[in-house]
Amino acid sequence: MSEPEIIARKVGQLGRITLNRPKALNALTHGMCLSMIDALETWRDDDDVSAIVVDGAGEKGFCAGGDILKLHNSGKAGDNAAWLFWRDEYRLNTLIHHYPKPYVALIDGITMGGGVGVSVHGSHRVAGDRTMFAMPETGIGFHPDVGGAYVLPRLAGEIGTWMGLTGARLKAADALASGLATHYCPSGQNDALVEALEEADLTDEEALDVLLEEFSGDPGDASLAHTRGLIDAAFAGQRVEEIVSRIAGAGDSWSQKQASILASKSPTALKLTLAALRKGASLSFEDVMRQDLRLSAWCLTGQDFYEGVRAVIIDKDNSPVWSPTDLEAVSDNDIASAFDPLPQDQEMSFLDPAHPA
Repeated sequence: MSEPEIIARKVGQLGRITLNRPKALNALTHGMCLSMIDALETWRDDDDVSAIVVDGAGEKGFCAGGDILKLHNSGKAGDNAAWLFWRDEYRLNTLIHHYPKPYVALIDGITMGGGVGVSVHGSHRVAGDRTMFAMPETGIGFHPDVGGAYVLPRLAGEIGTWMGLTGARLKAADALASGLATHYCPSGQNDALVEALEEADLTDEEALDVLLEEFSGDPGDASLAHTRGLIDAAFAGQRVEEIVSRIAGAGDSWSQKQASILASKSPTALKLTLAALRKGASLSFEDVMRQDLRLSAWCLTGQDFYEGVRAVIIDKDNSPVWSPTDLEAVSDNDIASAFDPLPQDQEMSFLDPAHPA
């Protein structure tokens, strides 16, 4: 008998969700999204549940993203499986964003893509020694979806632009410094923290934060303390070409590394991502979700998403051949068209009647 992909149960005053695909670093499937929605909607009105705690099975990953290969295959087949997955994943992200009870994500492990979507929109994100937080989508010809265009522009300065374009990986100290994590718990204390939460009386609104502080510690120095000025200067502006040119002319070792990273990404995805982040800065959460679904569907109509998945997931040669191969050849009109509304029956719709369809 196969293991369930989601383990949802009530323990003490907690609604507990464990993402249970450790061999796949707990990457989200469509069924996992639906199961999480069911559990969260059930517990929303359950007076016996005071808070939600979400973690990932195994020691390596909280959640490494979505099931990218299935999305690739759906796009190739021309069926609606990818669209259904994204719609329900984004519905889940929206449910978490508006959730009326504390939502604690224990992001002690790889937290990327879809894993960001089921953690960063909650009220509490607890980093650990194994935390590796990133939105690496430009490396597979995609964009930082799951509300990335809402969260990243709202980080200080240009931290979010840097993360979205380069796929920069943040450990615990930098996740805290950026605000993407709200708390830190040493990995060795994680089980004890969960046990304490399961036994706690959380009817007092302050009890949760008091417990999280008790199990905290020193995550070490944040590199952002040294690179923040460089990031803000390098990643400002409305055009990726300007950013790349500015970085290329800087000459310091940090800038040289960023230039090399950007050169490896899909030019189309870089332009799409920057446009999405700049637009997302002034959009509501629901409007970002609408934008995400439009951009994700648009990515299936091009070449780079399939080439990125081939290079990273299928053949694993990590040598994608992007088309176009350079930024100047990426049409601004093409990027603008990615934001066009979908047919009415394919546009984003939400679970809660309070959110307009």
